[in-house]
Amino acid sequence: MVQKYQSPIRVYKHPFELVMVAYEKRFPTCPQIPVFLGSEVLRESRSADGAVHVVERSCRLRVEAPRLLRKIAGVEHVVFVQRNVLNWKERTLFIEAHNETFASRVVVKENCSYRVHPENEDWTCFEQSASLDIRSFFGFESALEKIAMRQYTANVKRGKEVIEHYLNELISQGTSHIPRWTPALAREEDAPSQARQREPDSLEVCGPSNAQDLAPESVSTDGDKLDADYIDRCLGHLTPMQESCLVQLRRWLQETHKGKIPKDEHILRFLRARDFHLDRAREMLCQSLSWRKQHQVDLLLETWRPPALLEEFYAGGWHYQDIDGRPLYILRLGHMDTKGLMKAVGEEVLLRHILSVNEEGQKRCEGNTKQFGRPISSWTCLVDLEGLSLRHLWRPGVKALLRMIEVVEGNYPETLGRLLIVRAPRVFPVLWTLISPFINENTRQKFLIYSGSNYQGPGGLVDYLDKDVIPDFLGGECLCNVPEGGLVPKSLYLTEEDQENEDQLWQWRETYHSASVLRGAPHEVTVEILERESVITWDFDILRGDVVFSLYHAKQASMPGPREPGARASGQLMDRGWALGANFSCVEAPLICREGESIQGSHVTRWPGIYLLQWQMHSPPAHMACSLPGVEDVLTALHSPGPRCKLLYYYEVLASEDFRGSMSSLESCTSRFSQLSAATSSSSAPSHSSSLVSRKAPAQTGLSNKGNSLSAVTGMPRLGLASDPRLHPVRTPITVILTMHLGRSMDAVSF
Repeated sequence: MVQKYQSPIRVYKHPFELVMVAYEKRFPTCPQIPVFLGSEVLRESRSADGAVHVVERSCRLRVEAPRLLRKIAGVEHVVFVQRNVLNWKERTLFIEAHNETFASRVVVKENCSYRVHPENEDWTCFEQSASLDIRSFFGFESALEKIAMRQYTANVKRGKEVIEHYLNELISQGTSHIPRWTPALAREEDAPSQARQREPDSLEVCGPSNAQDLAPESVSTDGDKLDADYIDRCLGHLTPMQESCLVQLRRWLQETHKGKIPKDEHILRFLRARDFHLDRAREMLCQSLSWRKQHQVDLLLETWRPPALLEEFYAGGWHYQDIDGRPLYILRLGHMDTKGLMKAVGEEVLLRHILSVNEEGQKRCEGNTKQFGRPISSWTCLVDLEGLSLRHLWRPGVKALLRMIEVVEGNYPETLGRLLIVRAPRVFPVLWTLISPFINENTRQKFLIYSGSNYQGPGGLVDYLDKDVIPDFLGGECLCNVPEGGLVPKSLYLTEEDQENEDQLWQWRETYHSASVLRGAPHEVTVEILERESVITWDFDILRGDVVFSLYHAKQASMPGPREPGARASGQLMDRGWALGANFSCVEAPLICREGESIQGSHVTRWPGIYLLQWQMHSPPAHMACSLPGVEDVLTALHSPGPRCKLLYYYEVLASEDFRGSMSSLESCTSRFSQLSAATSSSSAPSHSSSLVSRKAPAQTGLSNKGNSLSAVTGMPRLGLASDPRLHPVRTPITVILTMHLGRSMDAVSF
């Protein structure tokens, strides 16, 4: 593979003639460049009027490589041939160099140019490009390529320093001005007047034809080219190879992209996201540009106005900047009813709002760059998790979150400078384990997590935020205008017709099943378990009416037949003649579920056999015995009108081998609640029967941290994420691991 290098334009704030005198001081030897052993002139010629001076040199460079590689190559230095074409009239110097040593195995080409700055004739521009093609080198092609590119970029940086050194030396010796070239006749008559009549901005090379042939494409004056000083001032410090990648990708876009060219800061983010691998960054950027055009994202800030409901209940907003000048975004996730927002505005509206936040963030970065006079290309996000509970882990909400992460990671890379997570409850490791595999490793390294009040005092927020911008709800003195969030009233939810129009209900039903429950005719799902210590998890919403949920176990089905492990028996019920305690047993106590509640739970199976999940209409306490309805009850319910309950449910079975192990700790971030991980990993006594159902009290008027106890973590089901092939990395069922390690049954948790 051919490696290429393209420098930005470097500017010397000195006249061209003075820079040329400094350049010539590098020959025949240059102590400031240790690898440059010396040079000798091979050929030299001048034009008739003396305007064009052509010099061809042989240059020897020391090989800085491992001794073994030098021994195999049999050389201690390599020879390059350099040809310089200096045009004093047009004030240009074109340099072409190629290797003579190992020319049949390795091809190195370099083109450089010095020319007058297009906007200031007393300044000089320098530009450089090179290519390296290693065809064969005794099996050490890869090693040689790395060594060569490393040394070349080091010498590129050193080259500018050497010119600056000789310029300062000339000035210190009293040489600060070199007269411009004039024709011999003009010098005899009136050199000053002729010099004033020259056209210094013209770059057309005159003189011998071979001088014209040496002018590479890279030296053409182009107002869109990147300036090295501009990069340092507006984009930050970059290595020579990073500068080269930016210049090449930007030039490629100018030559091939028909739409709007992204800003340099945006291009640089994609290069950083792909570790400055040019091809991968180009592919990622092209996909993003296509996505932006398809969804008209460039017009988003002009056209998007969030619904009033979002402005009231979406608990996020911009709040000054952090200690480094990055824009600060505050998200009170624990106070936000994510499930209610999705049901009220839909996933697409939420996604569009998130995109507008990212677009606004880029705009604020540009403003802060101008305000503070230094490059600022990312922002800081402060996430308050007080109030985070199992309600936030509603499965469609988690899937929507993963989709938003995927969109943001793919189109706004390297925009997050730092993520500060405060007041993280013990349920947070569950959410982190679900989403962390889908977050770029570079992004995860920017996470800092505080539990309880650890964010206060030294080592906390004061290390990243000025005291006068710490929000009041975190103990600061700054009034924060970010909405407080809260529960979205159900009266604002979209109707089923609206959800179908938004394709939202279909998306939920893609993984959730809908069911109706009649009086005396429960809805049942049978699951076959082949080995003990498997796990059944469930997640359901009561859309209408009140139901009673129960879980039963039987050693065998009433109608045996082949079935996949964990498969649902469609339309098949257990024998109604069976007696409780004799033919089947109740393994989870009946749970009354009210209309509007969200229920999640899990059960570690003690025995193999048939398990039955049952939802039946809630009856007065006298009729709530733990038994199955008879055939007469079912027939009566089916043939007589009456109220019915409605629910959406999801269940999943996890094989026992999927959860044998210990809980994964937060290895990818700085965590201040690692005690939880340590505690849950230290115990190994399994619990053969434990389950938990988490629920939301319908009378609750706000989101609180009331239910975020350790039992809330341990009872959390995996939400069926393993059913999606894209989510296979999240295979560790945190619910079961914690439940088994703690070795006790969990009670219901309200939040």
